[in-house]
Amino acid sequence: MSQDTTRPLAVPDVAGTRVPPPHDPEHGLPATFGSGGKGRVLFWIAVAFSAFQVVTAFGIPLDFRIFGQFEWLTLIAVLRAGFALWFAWILLSALRGRMMGEAAIAFLALLGASELVTLYTGTLPNQVLRTVHVGFLCLTACGLLANADETSPLARVFWWAVGVVGFAAGLYHWWNYVELVNRAGDLTSGDMVVGLSALAVLFLLVWRAMGIALPLVSGAFLAYCFFGNYLPAPFNHRGYGFDQVIEQMAFGTEGLYATPTAVSATFIFLFILFGAFMERAGVIDFFNDISMAVFGGKQGGPGKVCVASSALMGTVSGSGVANVVASGQFTIPLMKRSGFNGAFAGGVEATSSMGGQIMPPVMGAVAFIMAETIDVPYSKIVEAAIIPAMLYFAACYWAVHLEAGKLGLTGLPKSELPSARAELRKRWYLIAPLLVLVYLLFAGFTPLFAGAIGLALTVALILALAISTGLGSTALRVAFWIGFALLSAASMAISVATVLGVVLLLVIWNTLRGRSGRDVLDACIEALADGARQALPVGLACALVGIVIGTMTLTGIGTIFGSWLIGIGKESMFLALVLTMVFSLILGMGIPTIPNYIITSSLAAPILLQLDVPLIVSHMFVFYFGIMADLTPPVALAAFAAAPMAKVSGMKIGVQAVKIALPGFVVPYMAVYDPTLMLQPVAGLSGAGYWLAVIYIVIKATLAMLLWGTAFVGQFMRPLSTWERILAAAGAGLLVAAVPLTDEIGFAIAAVMIGQHVWRLRASRTAA
Repeated sequence: MSQDTTRPLAVPDVAGTRVPPPHDPEHGLPATFGSGGKGRVLFWIAVAFSAFQVVTAFGIPLDFRIFGQFEWLTLIAVLRAGFALWFAWILLSALRGRMMGEAAIAFLALLGASELVTLYTGTLPNQVLRTVHVGFLCLTACGLLANADETSPLARVFWWAVGVVGFAAGLYHWWNYVELVNRAGDLTSGDMVVGLSALAVLFLLVWRAMGIALPLVSGAFLAYCFFGNYLPAPFNHRGYGFDQVIEQMAFGTEGLYATPTAVSATFIFLFILFGAFMERAGVIDFFNDISMAVFGGKQGGPGKVCVASSALMGTVSGSGVANVVASGQFTIPLMKRSGFNGAFAGGVEATSSMGGQIMPPVMGAVAFIMAETIDVPYSKIVEAAIIPAMLYFAACYWAVHLEAGKLGLTGLPKSELPSARAELRKRWYLIAPLLVLVYLLFAGFTPLFAGAIGLALTVALILALAISTGLGSTALRVAFWIGFALLSAASMAISVATVLGVVLLLVIWNTLRGRSGRDVLDACIEALADGARQALPVGLACALVGIVIGTMTLTGIGTIFGSWLIGIGKESMFLALVLTMVFSLILGMGIPTIPNYIITSSLAAPILLQLDVPLIVSHMFVFYFGIMADLTPPVALAAFAAAPMAKVSGMKIGVQAVKIALPGFVVPYMAVYDPTLMLQPVAGLSGAGYWLAVIYIVIKATLAMLLWGTAFVGQFMRPLSTWERILAAAGAGLLVAAVPLTDEIGFAIAAVMIGQHVWRLRASRTAA
């Protein structure tokens, strides 16, 4: 196995190899585990991290009796027996002179992860899960930093030591959980040392891995806890002792281990792992090929391929800046070769990739945090995002279409395009786990259950594909797939444990197949390690931003900000919304979307709710502008990530991205004034009347989006004159405004602009 490159799985029709960049595109963490022995140690730590998260996510009690009449025959007993056999095999192999170094590393790492779970009967306590999760984050991230430094042995030792301290803090909570619960509020000197160590490690690690902005914001809130009592009214508080603050931040569920960390340790990690396995199976390449087949031959085809593939990728990955780097290496050069300038090509890639965070069904990590924070089913968040996401990507598509028409660009030759029918016939099975995931989410199952089943089915599919290639005849393969389908369906109907049993059978089968089967298992293990690596920035941000939540609940500072914003909102709702947007955009210049959303939603969303903005809409409002911050100059992370590939400055790309993403700025305002745009209930509307209102707002928003695009690009069926562009922008603005008669005037202006434009086009053709 190679930990330095991403290897495609050894199954049929799986598309090519992706080589990750040397560092994460959005953060300062290396993208590889390092070379040599130290790299292998870290690799297996990451695998153990993922294994720990998978076992806890599935929620199967390990003390469960396999057969009721045998009290001793539990899953723990079977697991430990398996480790005993593994140890015996390693020992015998070593005595025969075989090199068993890596097997020993793997054994120790996975045995350690197993013992972390088996200490407690039943399932792991939630508080322990959160603390151990953060400990693993610290150990793995620090290991990446240590192994990446090839010049300074002292720096390597330092970062490994920091990681061990962070992991030890998690182990302290794990070992002393019952005692800590019993003496809550009465910290010992040992507790104080552990709490301070956890805070120091996270501040230092996030500073090194993600920049200074988030530690500064969290540090300011932490300082307010200590020194806020010295501020003048109304900004002061009653004052809190040192031990009170440490307990709030490093113990319990209000600081480092608050709701964001809980979501990171469950939903987010599982879905990141699901995306890692889907990518390893070739789903991203499959989506690119389908997009190329469907849109590549159309006007401005490469740009439309970029939009479509990013929308499809977003259904799996839910990431933003990382998508720019992953797909931009292919789409940006292709767009430039077809005739788009570098700034526009980079803007299209940045805008469409960031849309992955709002694209159902997976969306971004923020969606899971939102569902947990406001206590609504995840499916309701998905429902609210459907129409805005479609409008967002339609706006990107429309901008590409207009720009291509303005430049006179055509599509790619048919000879260069794959066949959509052939691709679907060849690799349709790759989307089966995604379809199951969507069904489970909308059938009312929890995201954790849906993600666990989706992940298990993805692994099962990969393993089954490998087995089917080794079957000699077509009849055997058909019989195998029928049996696999029936067994999978039956296992899903029984329990999660049964699904895992199917996966275990396939693992054993591949193990017995020889080298080819073990190659597939090795690639699955690499996917586990890669999923853990991808989860690091999200998890670290969730942990450190918990300090903001801890400060809010301890001091009540949110009420100060809320009173100020409510005072403004009572006079002008629009001004309150603008101030919230500006706050999100400014905050987003320095920190990623997740902490941006957590901070802004903690401060502003409750106030918007008091101003009669529906609950989900108020949180979606700050979520959207957290995303837009990554496109908005001067600090546009997505734009600057696209700059090296476009060979244009990030500022120029950011300007283009803002123009393309304008509906992303407008739709949240429209949803506040008309919640039907996010499929939210409205008093007095039900049945057919409600759905007519939904259809009306969709038509209005779509027309506004079309007018914005024509105004900014300066193109419709032909180039627009200056006064036509002004007319289009005015019509779009009036359609967005929620003031009496603005809709009617906006529709009239749109009709006049489009009508005269068509008339002038026909007149010019007649004259020619």
